[in-house]
Amino acid sequence: MTSRRIDIDLSTQTLRLLEGERELLRYTVSTARNGAGQRQGAGCTPLGRHRIRLKIGAGCPPGTVFVARRPTGEVWTPELARAHPKRDWILTRILWLTGCEPGYNRGGECDSLRRFIYIHGTPDDQPMGEPCSHGCVRMRNTDIIELFDRVERGTEVLIHVGGAGGSC
Repeated sequence: MTSRRIDIDLSTQTLRLLEGERELLRYTVSTARNGAGQRQGAGCTPLGRHRIRLKIGAGCPPGTVFVARRPTGEVWTPELARAHPKRDWILTRILWLTGCEPGYNRGGECDSLRRFIYIHGTPDDQPMGEPCSHGCVRMRNTDIIELFDRVERGTEVLIHVGGAGGSC
């Protein structure tokens, strides 16, 4: 298991990759428009300690479109977006999160894995640094590729509001 961990701060809309206390990478992200929350169907980004359960999309070209965690064979373009205006675009890579805290983000109506909470790529025309997602953590496609290549299954992920965040 690696000493690397991901820290996501909803108040600053930032994701940091840490090794020990050293910051390796920092990205601007977009989390849920509806804020923080654990419940199924709330459209919120769940808080607390998580781990990367699965890494999906290794080797896929940037802009690869995923539906139900499978590549559709499409690559995102503005024309494709106009043809499917209601799609919530999940692109390039997926880091699928599982909660580590029973009763808070694991199990019952508050289960991050069953809520399909991901860190994933999004179209370049989508804003970063402001909450706009349906619950997931959105990143630029180039950023998610870089992050994906530097983390493993099992990497700890802490999602919090404000403060420095702690270890998972």
